[in-house]
Amino acid sequence: MLRFYSHWRFPPPLAAARMLSSPPPTPHSQPSISSGVSNSISTTKNTKPNLLPTQSQPKTLSSSPLKSTVACSSSGPIRQNMTTVSQCFSTNPEAVESDKSSLLVVSFYKFADFPDHADLRKPLKDLCEELCVSGGIILAPEGINGSICGSRESVERVLAFIQSDVRLNGLRQVETPVSPEQEAIHHGHSSSSPLAAGEDAPFRWDHVRVKLKKEIVTLGMPSVSPIERVGTYVSPEEWNELISDPETVVIDVRNTYETRIGKFKGAVDPCTTAFRHFPSWVEDQFALKQEGNETQAKVEKNEDKAEKPKALPRIAMYCTGGIRCEKASSFLLSQGFEEVYHLKGGILKYLEQVPKTDSLWEGECFVFDKRVSVEHGLAQGTHKLCYGCKQPISDEDMEAPEYECGVSCPYCFSEKSEEEKERARARQSQFEEWGVIGGPDKGRRPAAKPDSPRKSSAKLGSSI
Repeated sequence: MLRFYSHWRFPPPLAAARMLSSPPPTPHSQPSISSGVSNSISTTKNTKPNLLPTQSQPKTLSSSPLKSTVACSSSGPIRQNMTTVSQCFSTNPEAVESDKSSLLVVSFYKFADFPDHADLRKPLKDLCEELCVSGGIILAPEGINGSICGSRESVERVLAFIQSDVRLNGLRQVETPVSPEQEAIHHGHSSSSPLAAGEDAPFRWDHVRVKLKKEIVTLGMPSVSPIERVGTYVSPEEWNELISDPETVVIDVRNTYETRIGKFKGAVDPCTTAFRHFPSWVEDQFALKQEGNETQAKVEKNEDKAEKPKALPRIAMYCTGGIRCEKASSFLLSQGFEEVYHLKGGILKYLEQVPKTDSLWEGECFVFDKRVSVEHGLAQGTHKLCYGCKQPISDEDMEAPEYECGVSCPYCFSEKSEEEKERARARQSQFEEWGVIGGPDKGRRPAAKPDSPRKSSAKLGSSI
């Protein structure tokens, strides 16, 4: 999942983006989404749950209503046979009229063999800006990962554009409608703003970032490929049964600032600060050792002092939307684990589909946008964000003496120097005065003086 914390300026509308086509992918075999648990999971020792994957292609989780109108794929390279956006989309006027004012947040990802990913960056960014769709998207050789917000019509057009490349068809996605209250809170700058974003900016994170990276979710192990193999998907309806089995080890794949505000009952918290630390935790937790090209559990001695391999347990893992579990489950399979299951659609899909009365979830779920956290039914949570460290904070945290709006909170106060706090205060002052970090001219180039060359400015680092 992606981070969208900075207050971004809204760019002026651009001309219509042009659509690119791409060659069909080489099919990869991988486990299909489990269609269901037909038998209950036994609590008897050494009994496996009936959740084994089949060998067919995975199901598509969702399909855009506009996807059938897209006919832009070709067998040529991605830079060939370009088609305008207006030629690629047809719309139903009645449907657009009923949904055009409603806002939607959609998180999505797809692992795919995508070596020419950089060619998609500009047309995708142009289309998002033209349609006033905000958020962030990562493109990498292993696929796409993103979270965007906009009107339902605009978001569906962006998703249809992405999925017109057959390699990215069948995005795994979770959508959340934006309530009128949230829309009012997160609306763009006023029409009198120097940025002139007006009423077209649906969220205050009113800019789209399309980034090129080595991985769409960073594990730091190129040999681990969810395209080749992943664990078995378990639906939200079947999840409670699996994690209630005492023979199942439930692992939260997220980081400490996420697990601190909520997790599943009985789940193990690896206490990692970054996803790339997960492999080391697994090796330590399950006492794994390397022997040649194989990884095995360290041996343990029985009562007769005879050595035998230590059995690896059944694993059930989960994360926010599912993407981290794709890589984590692939990693565990490469380490010799045989029974690896993960929650299909992640916590968000579980909170959306499972009633609170039947839920084993405790607390709130951290999300990587300005909602900060959500509850059952994906309703707005109670947590806010400390803009000093980007961690979720409760009302109690905001009453603590270490809390200073935009500067520090109980979780980062002791880690920040006074110099860092002063810079944060200056940044917060800019935001309070102008509604954007850097003032009203943030991101605008000053007019060049006659007969004087314009100096090139250093690019500011950013992360999503």
